[in-house]
Amino acid sequence: MTAAGPVPEPVDQLAVRRINLSRTLRHIRVNGPGSRAAIAAGTGLHKTTVSSLVEELLARRLVRETGLERSGTAGRPGRGVALSPQLGAVGIEINVDYLAVHGCDLTGRTVVERRLAFDVRRRDVDGCLADLAAAADRALTELAGRGVTPVGLTVAVPGLVDVARGVVVVAPNLGWRDVPVVSRLAAGLDPALQVGVDNDANLAALAEHTWGVAAGTDDLVYLTGSVGVGGGAITGGRLLRGADGFSGEIGHLPVEPDGDPCGCGRTGCWETKVGLAELVRRITPEFAYGLGDGPVPDPRERVAEVRRRLDARDPAALDAVAGIGRWLGHGGAILVNLFNPRVVVLGGYFADLADHLIPAAQAQLTRLAMASPADRCHFVASDLGFTAAARGGAGAVIERMIDDPSAVPSG
Repeated sequence: MTAAGPVPEPVDQLAVRRINLSRTLRHIRVNGPGSRAAIAAGTGLHKTTVSSLVEELLARRLVRETGLERSGTAGRPGRGVALSPQLGAVGIEINVDYLAVHGCDLTGRTVVERRLAFDVRRRDVDGCLADLAAAADRALTELAGRGVTPVGLTVAVPGLVDVARGVVVVAPNLGWRDVPVVSRLAAGLDPALQVGVDNDANLAALAEHTWGVAAGTDDLVYLTGSVGVGGGAITGGRLLRGADGFSGEIGHLPVEPDGDPCGCGRTGCWETKVGLAELVRRITPEFAYGLGDGPVPDPRERVAEVRRRLDARDPAALDAVAGIGRWLGHGGAILVNLFNPRVVVLGGYFADLADHLIPAAQAQLTRLAMASPADRCHFVASDLGFTAAARGGAGAVIERMIDDPSAVPSG
């Protein structure tokens, strides 16, 4: 201590440079291509500093130079700087009846995307991880074959995930408990590749916030519409994770204490009222989950059959979907009262049947929410489909690149 106060700590120049690299790259991502002078003006950094930062980002293949751009009315035009399509990432979602794969480059351009029928019932954990590894290897190879070097991979799982340890703590609908997904997958992949795992709804919420119908909305809730129902909440522009990272298990909100048994071992959970398994059981019981020994249908096939019956004005189908819509609004009102979002984004099968579900759901929300939801919050259908979580997985890798560009090796 001195008379003037504490002796200041030495400034960590490497940390400052990492922050400024991220600041520069994020500015380009948000504002699009621009000259070095325009980047300096937008970030508040000195022009000489920006030039040095851009040179490093070029060496790491995170940006590329474009044509000449003029940043003002005076002076010579400079070369523009834009995000590079040379680097990219892969996201893979595993669910009860499908695998979804999404690969994109740093600009967000989709390079690889597919959804595969997948029956968890016929595989133990080792079999599932082997199939995941094979799907990852194919996607990474395809991405590289199209001129995009993959930097990382994120797996999306419907369950509680310890992100820091890379472990799925419990995924009731998959039958998983304490599965070390990251270490198991990383063992068979390039050691330089970043591998992660996260909750599917959290990743889908991030994808919606970045690319979806509610992109840029800083307060939103995303609902998965699959066999299970999960949710991701964006509050103040940031994903809400909770103390242990386990927030978002909204499908297990107890809404009917004496209701049907749930895969989590409890009764009356919200997903027993609005999950895809309940929809199928009520409208097409002959194709219910858990029946038959043949190949499991893709979820879109199940929804297509429900749609056909709705279009034919089948009374049982219309009644069942209206009931699910009301329960959707019931649970939605709880979420609106908790998080005060501007929008509730419906994913998965909810989006496919949104024209039938939203009217009943919105009416119930209006009746039960404390705020004025008709004016302040509404349901919207996602346009990212069943690959939203996989897209979010790839996006999580890209976000890490932007947060710390210095972690990306020079090309």
